Amino acid sequence: MSKARASMEIGSDGVAVITIENARINALGTAVISGLKEKYTEAMLRDDVKAVVLTGGAGKFSCGFDINNLFEVQKTGNLSLLPDVSIDLIMKTIEEAKKPSVAAIHGPALGGGLELAMGCHARISTPDALLGLPELSLGVIPGFGGTQRLPRLVGLQKAVKMMLLPKPIKAKEGYESGLVDEIAAPKDLLAVARSWALQIANGRRPWIRSLDRKDRLCAIYEARQMLYASRKDAERTAPNMPQYQACLNAIEEGIVSGGYAGVLNEARLFKELVLSSTSRSLVHVFFAIRATSKVPCFSRVGQKPKGIRKVAIIGGGLMGSGIATALILCDVHVVLKERDPSFRGMKSVEANLKALVKRSSVTLERVSKALSNLQCTMDYSDFKDVDMVIEAVIENSALKQSIFNEVEKLCSPHCILATTTSSIDLNVVGEKTNSQDRIVGAHFFSPVHLMPLLEVVWTEKTSPNVIIDLIEIAKKMRKVPIVVKNCTGFATNRTFFPYHQASALVLHLGVDLYRIDRVIKSFGMPLGPFQLADLVGYDVALAAKEEYASAFKGRTFDTSLLDLMKKDGRNGKRNGRGYYLHHRGCRPKSDPLVQPIIEESRRRANLVPSGKAISMSDQDIVEMIFFPVVNEACRVIDEGVVIRPSDIDAASILGMGFPRYRGGLVYWADTIGASYIYSKLQIWAAAYGGLFAPSSYLEERAKKGLPLSLERSPLQSSTSRL
Repeated sequence: MSKARASMEIGSDGVAVITIENARINALGTAVISGLKEKYTEAMLRDDVKAVVLTGGAGKFSCGFDINNLFEVQKTGNLSLLPDVSIDLIMKTIEEAKKPSVAAIHGPALGGGLELAMGCHARISTPDALLGLPELSLGVIPGFGGTQRLPRLVGLQKAVKMMLLPKPIKAKEGYESGLVDEIAAPKDLLAVARSWALQIANGRRPWIRSLDRKDRLCAIYEARQMLYASRKDAERTAPNMPQYQACLNAIEEGIVSGGYAGVLNEARLFKELVLSSTSRSLVHVFFAIRATSKVPCFSRVGQKPKGIRKVAIIGGGLMGSGIATALILCDVHVVLKERDPSFRGMKSVEANLKALVKRSSVTLERVSKALSNLQCTMDYSDFKDVDMVIEAVIENSALKQSIFNEVEKLCSPHCILATTTSSIDLNVVGEKTNSQDRIVGAHFFSPVHLMPLLEVVWTEKTSPNVIIDLIEIAKKMRKVPIVVKNCTGFATNRTFFPYHQASALVLHLGVDLYRIDRVIKSFGMPLGPFQLADLVGYDVALAAKEEYASAFKGRTFDTSLLDLMKKDGRNGKRNGRGYYLHHRGCRPKSDPLVQPIIEESRRRANLVPSGKAISMSDQDIVEMIFFPVVNEACRVIDEGVVIRPSDIDAASILGMGFPRYRGGLVYWADTIGASYIYSKLQIWAAAYGGLFAPSSYLEERAKKGLPLSLERSPLQSSTSRL
C-alpha cells in the first residue's frame, strides 16, 4: 500500500504540481492534509514557483475526507482530532494565497475532494470525472466550505439539489452549471491546467475566489423562499435526519451574513453533527456494508476469483429476468433458458431496461449494448461453456434436483451451480448430484435489478472458491454480497420472520391495523407490515408461514387471518383487494370492510378473552414488533449463520428497508440495551408464548451487560471453516 502523502514537482514553466496520494481513493486523511499544507507553504515561499496545479494520483482526484478519521472522532468523542481544513488549508493556504491554484480533476472529486477543488481559482476536468458532495449520507454536512462555495459557483437551486440528493454529477453537467471551467482530454489535463494557472498568474484570466463571488446568488428574499420549500421537502422525505435542515441553515447563513461567516457557521454545525446519533449510525452502516465481502477465505494464498463471463439462467420469470437484467448491464453474457416459445422472459428484461431508462439510471446506448449480451433458448445446448448456471424456477425441491442433475452432466466440471431458493435446504437441492462442492445459494431480493442485496449461501460442502467467485460477480453487478450459512430462511428472511408474526399478534390484541402501519412507517420502515403483505401477496406469506412453523416449532404465532382474507377474495395488490384497496396510479386506501374479517380472526385467536383491546403506546407497538426480530437475529449470530453481527445490520437495511439512520437492526438494539429487550421479551413470553421467548445469546448478553454486536472469537464460530 502506498504511503499517504502529498507530493510536489516543479516544472520549468514555474508551475508546481501538488499531487494527493493515498491508496486507491486518495482519501483526505491527516497525513495527506498535513502534506498539502506543507507543500503549499513551500510553493508559496519559492521564487521559482509562479502557480500551482492541484491533482490526485492513481487516476482519481480525491473521494473526500477519510471516514476512518471520522470514526475515530466518534469513538473517542475528541473533536480536536478533526484537522482544520476549511479555514487553515482551503481558505488561508489555497484560496487567499498570493499565487493561484488550478484543480486538475480526473475520476471522482467527492466530498472534501470537491471542496478542495472549489477552493482553487479554477477547475479543469476530464470528461469522466464525477463531482459531488455526499456528506449528508454520513449524517454530516459538507464541512470544508462546500455549503458556501457551491451556491456561489452553480447557483442556489443547483447547489441545494447536489447536496440534498447527493448523487454525483458528470463533468459535462459541471461545466454547464459553472462548477468546471474547462473539460480536457485525460492526456491533456495537466497541460491545460498548467496553462490556466499561468494565465491567471499573468493576469490573462480572472483570479476568482469562489467565496467572494455573488453573481450566481439570488436576492436574500428569493433565496429564503427557495430554502423554505427545500426545508418542507426535507421534513417530508427525511424527517429523522437533522443533517438536512442543518445543511440548509448553513447555506442560508452564508447568503445572509456573507461567505466568511457562513464558513464559520458551517464548521460549527459540522462538529455538532459528527457526534450526533444519526451520524454515528450512518458511519457504522458505511463500515458494515464495506465489511460484508471480507470473508476469511480471502486470506488464503492463491484463492482468487476465476472471472465469470458467461452465465446460464434457467427460468424467465420475475426472478430469472431480473437476474438477467442485472448481469447483462455489467457486460456478462447471459443464456436465458425458458419453456415459453414466446420468450416472455426476454420481454420482461426489455421492460426492466425501459423502466431504468425512464428513471434516467441507464442510457439507450447502454441498453442496446446490454441486450447484445442476452441470448434466449429453450434447451440446454448452449450451456457447455458457461461459467455459472443460476436456477430460478419455482420453490419445488424435486424440480430443482432434476435440473441440477441434468445440468451437472452438460456443463464444465468447474461450472458453478447456483440456486435462487429462499427456503429450500441447499443440501436437499444438491443431494442427487456428485457436485455438492459447486452448489451455492444466490438469494437475490426482488426486484433483482433494483435491490442491492445478495445473500451468498454456503453449505459444509461448498468450495471456498465458489464463494469467492459469487462475491466477485455480485460486486460486478453492484450488489452487496453477504455470506451466510445454509438454514431455513438464511439470514435476512429468517431474522425478519417474527416481524410479520409479531405484527399479527399486536393486531389480535386489538390495535388498529392502519395505526400499526402508520407507527412502523413513522419508525422509518418504507411500508407498514400489512401494506407490505399486500405487496408481496398472501400465497407467498402462507407458504413462508408453513415453512417457519415447521422449522421453528413453538416460536410462531398461528392465526387464520390470511385464510379468511383469501376466503373473502382478497389477495393483496395482485387483485386490488387486501388490507388496503389498490387502484392503479393511486395510493392504497384503507378498507372498512376488512374490519369484520379481523374481528373474526381475533375471536378465533382469543388472545384477549374479555374482547377489550389492550392499550398500547406507539413505543409499545414498535418494541413488540421489532424486539422478536432482534431476538431472532441473536439466534442467527449465535448459530454462525452470518460471519459478523454487522452483516445483519447491512442485510436489514439493504434487504428489508430497516432505517439506515438507525444503524441497522443489531446496532439499533445495542442503543437500547440487551437487558431492556430481554426483560420485555420475558414479560411477553409469559403472556403470549414462544414467539417472544428470549434466546440464550440475548440472555447471556443481558446478564453480562455486553452489547449484542460484540464479536466472538473466530474459533467459536461455525463460519470459521471459511
